[in-house]
Amino acid sequence: MTAKLWLIVNPASGSYSGEAVAQLRAAFAGAGAPVTRTLAAAAAAAGLPGRAEVEAEGVSLVAVYAGDGTVNSVATALEGWAGALLVLPGGTANLLARELHGEREAAEIVADHAALEPLRRDCIRYAGGTALAEVLAGPGATWSEVREELREPDVGAVAGKAVAAIKESTVGPLVRLVEPALGREEGYAGVRLAPQQGAMEVEGYGARTVGDYFRQGLALLRRNFREGPHEELGHHREVLCRSVGEAPIALMIDGERREGGAEERFSLAPFELDLLGRSP
Repeated sequence: MTAKLWLIVNPASGSYSGEAVAQLRAAFAGAGAPVTRTLAAAAAAAGLPGRAEVEAEGVSLVAVYAGDGTVNSVATALEGWAGALLVLPGGTANLLARELHGEREAAEIVADHAALEPLRRDCIRYAGGTALAEVLAGPGATWSEVREELREPDVGAVAGKAVAAIKESTVGPLVRLVEPALGREEGYAGVRLAPQQGAMEVEGYGARTVGDYFRQGLALLRRNFREGPHEELGHHREVLCRSVGEAPIALMIDGERREGGAEERFSLAPFELDLLGRSP
């Protein structure tokens, strides 16, 4: 039986175009692995295939050309499946794709995907779900809404969201790292967690001056808030974050906004799905 390959795309993602998808399909065919079905991710990732569906259809490879949020939805729906997921850079940040493939373009990755290895990675689990690339906890997570506006050439919308994000980062309830006790006792506007093999990288973002916010804004406009002012807080397998004032913690999970509780525990855990990439 011919192996089945499904391609999932997100028409709302940062790099999407009909021409780009056609080029990817042609690249797969040229590599001897024609796409047997193309699916479009709808709003809130509705309608994406899950493990039971791909198993029933005999699919051996799913490729996803989208941003980190859609990749998260696809991967978590497929976790436990015996096939493999090929993550292609098709969004704004493409953090997971970069970790797996470096700075290579999607068509280049497709052309030699047969040479890639099935890799297992750690992820971050919390009560509300799973993060494959990163978590940002705290009022600074509202910067993700500015990032979304960067997809569109509407300067006014970007400016308005940026002002709102700065205000929320300034007056919103800060987040403290309480187990283990790390960093500033007063907390941070953003605690960033990124899964590494064996530990989570922990960073605290807490702009204190107008100049800090200006630098953070410049980092955002370069599509990388991670370049903004921050403190490195080490590597840990588990952390407990608590909101100052017991307010809900704003979260950004793989680039998508979520709302947490007043206290959230984040733990490193294995992610049970093969992701195609190259070993470090």
